[in-house]
Amino acid sequence: MKTTEPVNPGMRRRKLFNLVATALVAAGASGAASAQTDYPNKPVRLVVPYAPGGATDVIGRVLAKQLSDALGQQFVVDNRAGAGGSLGAGQVAKSPADGYTLLMGAFTSHTINAALTPAATPFDIHKSFSHISVVGTVPLVFVVNPNVQAKSVKELVALAKASPGSVTFASAGNGSPQHLSIEMFKRQTQVEVVHVPYKGSGPALSDLLGGQVNAMIDTVPAAQSQIKAGKLRALATTTKERVASIPDIATVVEAGFPDMQVSSMFALSAPAGTPGAVIQKINSALKVILSRQDVKDSMLAQGTIATYSTPDESAKIINAEYAKWARLIKDSDIKAE
Repeated sequence: MKTTEPVNPGMRRRKLFNLVATALVAAGASGAASAQTDYPNKPVRLVVPYAPGGATDVIGRVLAKQLSDALGQQFVVDNRAGAGGSLGAGQVAKSPADGYTLLMGAFTSHTINAALTPAATPFDIHKSFSHISVVGTVPLVFVVNPNVQAKSVKELVALAKASPGSVTFASAGNGSPQHLSIEMFKRQTQVEVVHVPYKGSGPALSDLLGGQVNAMIDTVPAAQSQIKAGKLRALATTTKERVASIPDIATVVEAGFPDMQVSSMFALSAPAGTPGAVIQKINSALKVILSRQDVKDSMLAQGTIATYSTPDESAKIINAEYAKWARLIKDSDIKAE
């Protein structure tokens, strides 16, 4: 005759609790997966950390429209200017990591800010973002006032070496990509030139046109109209390949300075911890968008070369950008002013 073991009420309750807990976890995982696969199911805020009208804003508006069409929800540009782009980037870094707040970042400026003024930068360049794709680059160009007796970068170097401290370089401000490019030029060529910072490219170019300063390394979009009008002389673009909008201008590689390749870089990023499925869905849409000729043309009209990269590639590119500027800032003992 078989004997029946007494039922332990505590064990029965534990088994029941475990079954319920397992079911709840499965339901939660299913819900999370569903939330990620039907992303986006409400409007997405695309933070541009600069005022309307600049390169970052223009790129952001082009991509916001294209992503809205591709993903079926509105991507709404929200301009949050301040602190050289750090204010808006910091707001995104602290936003919920759900894919509904994204950053249209100017990562050349963001990496410089992080390296130059880490205590005042409201984000960690290595930990605060999940990068989606590098979406564009804006090349820079060496320009001089036509009265300067130099028709190439080598001639400008020779001029500066012949009379140390006599050549003046304008920039868009201390710590700007234009300023750091001057410091890179000084370090690589061992020349002594005078940096003259301005509050933006506009006033710097105005004084360059007027002859108050000799030279500048500025973005192609800012300088190309004056180059084409013959009011400024372009010596070389800071690129490997020639720039389509000014194809007659040699590159720094052709000029014999291959390590002077510098561009302003723009990327779409999300707060760190954003689900991988969301990152991948946006990245896949961008891969298609950024390959289209009409998108390339609309960005090129603003001086921006459309670019695409995977999330992993984007993180490596941005980390390398930070390392480059951090090394230059340390080696040249550059201080924020």
